[in-house]
Amino acid sequence: MYSNDMNLSQTKAGEPVRIVEIRGGHGIRQKLNLRGIYEGCVARVISVNGPVTIEVGRSVVSIGRGMAQKIRVTRM
Repeated sequence: MYSNDMNLSQTKAGEPVRIVEIRGGHGIRQKLNLRGIYEGCVARVISVNGPVTIEVGRSVVSIGRGMAQKIRVTRM
């Protein structure tokens, strides 16, 4: 793990991040993968108030805080 790893829910709005690990089983990985969220992808955090909203590629995706806590990211 990198020294500046954190959960996606701990980031700030406007911050670019790289997803380094998804902690969870096949079901959560599949749900996130269908939304374009996978290990190694780059995202930009839009909002962390309420559901966590991120921009991945050309898509804007909102996920619950519980799911966001299972996603480890590193700042870019």
